[in-house]
Amino acid sequence: MTSPEAASTSSSVTFRSLGLIDPLLEALDKLQYTTPTDIQKEALPHALEGRDIIGVAATGSGKTAAFALPILQRLWEEPKGLFACVLAPTRELAFQISQQFEALGSAMGVRCAVIVGGVKEVDQAVALAKRPHVVVATPGRLEWHLENTKGFSLRGIKFLVMDEADRLLDLDFGPVIDKILKVLPKERTTYLFSATMTTKVAKLQRASLTNPVRVEVSEKYQTVSTLLQYYLLTPLKEKDVNLIYLANSLVQNSIIIFTRTVHDASRLAIMLRILGFPAVPLHGQLSQSQRLGALAKFKSGGRKILVATDVASRCATCSCLCSL
Repeated sequence: MTSPEAASTSSSVTFRSLGLIDPLLEALDKLQYTTPTDIQKEALPHALEGRDIIGVAATGSGKTAAFALPILQRLWEEPKGLFACVLAPTRELAFQISQQFEALGSAMGVRCAVIVGGVKEVDQAVALAKRPHVVVATPGRLEWHLENTKGFSLRGIKFLVMDEADRLLDLDFGPVIDKILKVLPKERTTYLFSATMTTKVAKLQRASLTNPVRVEVSEKYQTVSTLLQYYLLTPLKEKDVNLIYLANSLVQNSIIIFTRTVHDASRLAIMLRILGFPAVPLHGQLSQSQRLGALAKFKSGGRKILVATDVASRCATCSCLCSL
């Protein structure tokens, strides 16, 4: 059990007391990030000391800022292009990470390039030629540019981040990551974040990190502390009716409805729109621009209901979730 003294000390931790510089504190204030999350409290002190980090934390725990803030602080001290590379398992997560870097680094004019499938290689090569500070990429497309884009190299980067490492390996990116690691400088700082610590993740950690500090704020299958979960048992033939009732009851909230299939996502989105609900589907059969458009409409409030397959399960946040 945590002692009252320890609890008091933990609650008094601020971004300033963790040692962040004023430009980052101003950006955090603008974003209304007032108190560090548990993973940020645990990881930032070690990261700001220059240590390699293994972070085990649930999705939605604030881990993106936990690795972005120390990178941006070092970038402020040593400004240069191609400063950090972040590997992410999905295109949607890569765009979300880039947006977070740009928001947190707004005072220093940080430039990011997102290198993922579904976007023309030529356009990405132009973006890389401008020497962005941070490259956020899916491993397959990054490997392609390392092999085919003239003049592009990551031999000078200072930071490597592997976000959602368990998912990266579940998607069989292991061999590609091994190739990427071979062309990176050995003198670098590496952060590995994962929701679970599997045997594969542990092997990747041993191959890529040097004397790392492990910070862990979650157990396997644990959800974040702010998530409220309710279960409603209903006959199959009444499920749609109950869904409409719930959507109407929660009409003031942003809602994500997760479905098992693409067909269900499309069908429910159409049904909700016919009944007057501002719904938009998100699934793997949409093009990249359609996916990003759906997410943008949902995040801006233009569509209050997102009906999604698991393509969105690790990249979207909202105040209410319904799963079917």
